[in-house]
Amino acid sequence: MSYTLTMFTIIFSKFNYMILAVFISVGIFISLSVISEYIFFEPYFIIHIPTDRLIGFVLITGVSIMSGLVVSMNVYRIKKLQTNMKKMKGGFLGLITGASAGACSCGPIGFTMISTFGTVGGIATSFLTNYEVPLRLVALVVLCYTYYATTKAISYEYKIRN
Repeated sequence: MSYTLTMFTIIFSKFNYMILAVFISVGIFISLSVISEYIFFEPYFIIHIPTDRLIGFVLITGVSIMSGLVVSMNVYRIKKLQTNMKKMKGGFLGLITGASAGACSCGPIGFTMISTFGTVGGIATSFLTNYEVPLRLVALVVLCYTYYATTKAISYEYKIRN
């Protein structure tokens, strides 16, 4: 497990990758928080976290942070190590899964789905609302595994290059 900490320090000691991770994390956090109705911009800026939805907010925060880390590590892997894009499928699949599962309980978007897709939209919205926390947990596990696999791959490729 020492290679994960070593690769983390190598990548995020560079200012560009740290800034990239922060921007991606904040962007995903804000967008998922707005969709899940934790952040409101009208009539003025409010962050409201109901006590019964605290777990969902914590999971959104975790998904956002892990997404920022995974994306910036994959960008490092592409730029510095010239990794073939075919090897990168797992990293981007984990990110897409994490971000899409983080957007569960779509709030106002769910009502649009219901009116657009009728019964199928209603069933999908109901499913996402009922299984919001387990889906976000699965997304967080997928992102953690993607982080682990990415650090392992970078460590292996870094040893070969040096």
